[in-house]
Amino acid sequence: MLRPLKGIFDPADHPDLLVGLDSPDDAAVWRLDAERALVVTTDFFTPVVDTPYEYGAIAAANSLSDVYAMGGKPFLALNIANMPASLDPEIVGEILRGGAEKAREAGVVVAGGHTVQDEEPKYGLVVLGFVHPEKKLTKGGARPGDALVLTKPLGFGVTTTAIKRGIAAPEDIDEAVGWMSKLNDTAAEAARTFGLTGGTDVTGYSLLGHGYEVAAASGVGLRIDFERVPFISCARHYAEQGAFPGGSVDNAAYFGPHVTFDPALDEVDRMLLFDAQTSGGLLLSVPAGKTGDLIDWMRANGRAAWRIGEVVEEDGIRVNGG
Repeated sequence: MLRPLKGIFDPADHPDLLVGLDSPDDAAVWRLDAERALVVTTDFFTPVVDTPYEYGAIAAANSLSDVYAMGGKPFLALNIANMPASLDPEIVGEILRGGAEKAREAGVVVAGGHTVQDEEPKYGLVVLGFVHPEKKLTKGGARPGDALVLTKPLGFGVTTTAIKRGIAAPEDIDEAVGWMSKLNDTAAEAARTFGLTGGTDVTGYSLLGHGYEVAAASGVGLRIDFERVPFISCARHYAEQGAFPGGSVDNAAYFGPHVTFDPALDEVDRMLLFDAQTSGGLLLSVPAGKTGDLIDWMRANGRAAWRIGEVVEEDGIRVNGG
């Protein structure tokens, strides 16, 4: 879909666009001066849960995540809302309130936005943030020998699909919503504190899909230890029932040729790594000597982090079994 844009904008004509044309990433980055660059992103999607307020909060956290994935600090946002004319205005209000209160938690002002009528609800944000031009995270910043650190567990895709099918237990919904609603602000602060250069967030393309983007952009390979990868408690239960969203199947078809699995891993194990996430955590490339300190720092600040593998010189992704 983006091919018609090729050739219209020459990166050489826009030297202050640090990320966006020839190096696509989680957000565009425009240099303002020697100390500041503007991070700009947008994201929106259809409901993944049944509660309007929680849907709004998750959508906002997901939109904000792309600024955090660049190592930035968001400060301003605009609503994007596509809503059916028949939808109760109170429901629309709850969606917007959920997004606004999540933005306020992040220290972000929602200053307006745009609404159109649509057959199915869609909600998200345009988000602006700041980052130091020399301290941004990019998918091309991973180096051989770095550890791979993940800051949220996996399993949101199968769980939200189970919600849509009406088979999700209340406690499983609460667990998934709790994780999806968490901001990635602490993870971004950790990246700045420890001087990281490589990272992305794990969303619709799955852990392996976004991991492959990092590997390709950085000219490296990844080794992932399946037994170290965290999952929410219900993930395998719903995976065994085949509750994968369509995006997970697409991920497996598109990124699968770049992944080598340990034969000990069964089809459910493999598909869980292709599971399309909503508002997932950051996948950080951390110099080996800083890994333990970063994980300890995250936990001391009330957030989780897991070392799940390492960056290597060989191409592609290899997933080791348990």
